[in-house]
Amino acid sequence: MVNYPLKYFTERIGGEHVKVTFPAPPGVDPAYWIPDIETIADYQKADLIVLNGASYAKWVEKVSLPRSRFVNTSRKFRDRYVNTEGSVTHTHGPGGYHFHGEIAFTTWLDFTLAVQQAEAIAVALGRKSPQHHEVFRENFRSLHRDLMALDSAIRNIVDRNPDIPLIASHPVYDYLSGAYGMNLKSVHWEPEEFPDDRQWIDLKNILKEHSSEWMLWEGTPDPAIVSALKSMGINSVVFDPCGNVPKQGDFLTVMQQNIRNLEKVYASDSSSD
Repeated sequence: MVNYPLKYFTERIGGEHVKVTFPAPPGVDPAYWIPDIETIADYQKADLIVLNGASYAKWVEKVSLPRSRFVNTSRKFRDRYVNTEGSVTHTHGPGGYHFHGEIAFTTWLDFTLAVQQAEAIAVALGRKSPQHHEVFRENFRSLHRDLMALDSAIRNIVDRNPDIPLIASHPVYDYLSGAYGMNLKSVHWEPEEFPDDRQWIDLKNILKEHSSEWMLWEGTPDPAIVSALKSMGINSVVFDPCGNVPKQGDFLTVMQQNIRNLEKVYASDSSSD
């Protein structure tokens, strides 16, 4: 596994019949994490190497891995990949500098695409262990219902007022905004780093034509940032992409909390907390 959503999907589908390993350490963004030699050796021994595709985990193309064991979960919807506008290189926690650009990769935030990713896993597991094929299919159907419930909930919320302008603190919501019709523009901020003068100027320039009262965050932002934004009339709300293992709960419960957070944004009085 190269990210937590794929780990969650595989565990839901495979149940007791699979052993799922996701080696990225806590507190890092798996998209930019690079495994050490020992971890790469473990990947080489795996029966299946489950990938996100869409340019996620670029290290995979730079090391020697058995391609015959790859399961690229987004391969069938390559025509739905989102090309990002421009590119940005910046810091992101302990991983140092990294690059945003070309293809957006948080595909699972469009839950119809997440279903296709989960189905690719179910098919691969069924081929690997045909004796458990029916179990995998039934487990996939259960996961499918849960993912489509998330899809329906977000559609119903956004449809109340799709024109509400939103700011994203980070360019990770391309599939979310595209799938559900959100009116969203992104900056490049980190929740634990107070923005510099240039970043505040960039935000103010966006607000001239995109007068938003809400900013979506990957994680809980520093109180000083929340306060500064509040003084500008901008509320902060978390929508966690859940790329890594959450501190509490699982993929489903994190997404359910994200949906409850979106309820605040799309309430009839969008300026309320």
